[in-house]
Amino acid sequence: MPRPRHLVVHKHHPHPRSRSNIFPLILLAGVAAGCIAPASPGAGTGAVSTPTTAKSCGPDGLIDDGEDGNNLVSDVGGRGGYWYTFLDKVGSSISPKTEAQGGKFAMAQGGANKSQSAVNVKGKVAAGEIVYAGVGVNFLDPKAPYNASKYEGISFWAKRGPSSTGKVRLKVPDSNTDPDGKVCSACFNDFGKDLSLTEEWTKYTIAFADMRQLGGWGAPRPSRIEPQKLYGAQWQVNQPGATYDIWIDDVEFICK
Repeated sequence: MPRPRHLVVHKHHPHPRSRSNIFPLILLAGVAAGCIAPASPGAGTGAVSTPTTAKSCGPDGLIDDGEDGNNLVSDVGGRGGYWYTFLDKVGSSISPKTEAQGGKFAMAQGGANKSQSAVNVKGKVAAGEIVYAGVGVNFLDPKAPYNASKYEGISFWAKRGPSSTGKVRLKVPDSNTDPDGKVCSACFNDFGKDLSLTEEWTKYTIAFADMRQLGGWGAPRPSRIEPQKLYGAQWQVNQPGATYDIWIDDVEFICK
């Protein structure tokens, strides 16, 4: 029997990401704790990848446009996941609050292309070596790998608020980088892309083939992401001390 679709706050495994240039000690400590590993510092320069063969998948490709206002993704393409926020435990702040803080995720008013709603997360990243905050979406509920092999990548609209950092990393956990895949010994170095958001709504189209892991850490380190085993997508800020106000809208898969 299909599960009822209603607004709930689901249990999930957070996907912390870290910033550090002091491996291997931090790496070993994080792996031992089962939750944190270091990442290379620094964000990219607004990398936007637009595959020449990319095209809209139509209604089947929609992950979420936010217009229902709740934390559930669009019930199409065999998907049925949810949105959540996450952050470190050393002083970073985020709104909407995380589930552990008693929060309930909901969309904010105002979206791309004059739409009604969008994802909006804001707060401040703590000072330190291993700090992060962000928002993510799982493709299935209960959390499980989703077969996205018929798609070529992910597209979304994004912007930053006037006083916000624009340095954001898109991360796409798969079975090799998410601990639920039971493969990684140094987890959380997801394939993804570094972005530099502006104050204007901009469309970002990123092919799976153009996603990369960060250098210098993580195990395993496969040559590419596994689209047939994706857990979701995340947008993370890990710039120490940064104030952030990040907007995401109209998230969808792109077709071949």
